[in-house]
Amino acid sequence: MGSDRNKLLLPLLGQSLMAWTLQAAERSPAITWIGIIGQPQDWPDFQVTLTHLNLSKPVQWIEGGATRQESVYRGLKSLPSGAEQVLIHDGARCLATPELFDRCAAALTDCAGFIAAIPVKDTIKVVQAEAPWIESTPDRRQLWAAQTPQGFQVKELLRCHKEGLRLGWEVTDDAMLFEQCGLPVKIVLGEETNLKVTTPVDLAIAEFILRQRQDTSLNQDTTQ
Repeated sequence: MGSDRNKLLLPLLGQSLMAWTLQAAERSPAITWIGIIGQPQDWPDFQVTLTHLNLSKPVQWIEGGATRQESVYRGLKSLPSGAEQVLIHDGARCLATPELFDRCAAALTDCAGFIAAIPVKDTIKVVQAEAPWIESTPDRRQLWAAQTPQGFQVKELLRCHKEGLRLGWEVTDDAMLFEQCGLPVKIVLGEETNLKVTTPVDLAIAEFILRQRQDTSLNQDTTQ
């Protein structure tokens, strides 16, 4: 992003990215507790956001680790006593809707793990690492672009994290831990608009999508 601060604190239509993410979680009936995993230097700014939002659901600050894997593990160990299911979401996916959170939570009634994902539209090329030559073209009908939330039964995910620590696995998401442990991971249909804000262009697209949503909501209110 090339920003002078954590990108979750960047402004988007008058609010931070994190504020949009938290408000979606707040409006999801399926979510009863929110844990924010981050680094200590960002906590004062995150706290300002939380104060302005005045959320009704309990929110806990959790100090993250050196990697995403370590941060999630710390988050799992900080869950409320008795928590059986967890959704793990990237705060930079600030356009996720409450309906997506609800749909993902419902998926855990018949599976131990899932990821939100959407079918790939583009043709994908596998390219050699050392030179820009194409090695193969996979069938895109079998390719899905992973998003978050990812959801799991807490007991199973903790077991996978412990096994990963024991064997020294390094993974980029929790679904990979499930896969490494031989556990099935289900796909839940995500949302086309659930993009991860990574570059300034993504930020501009997110603003466009939010303005469209606001215009749609305003038109519906006017019609009613």
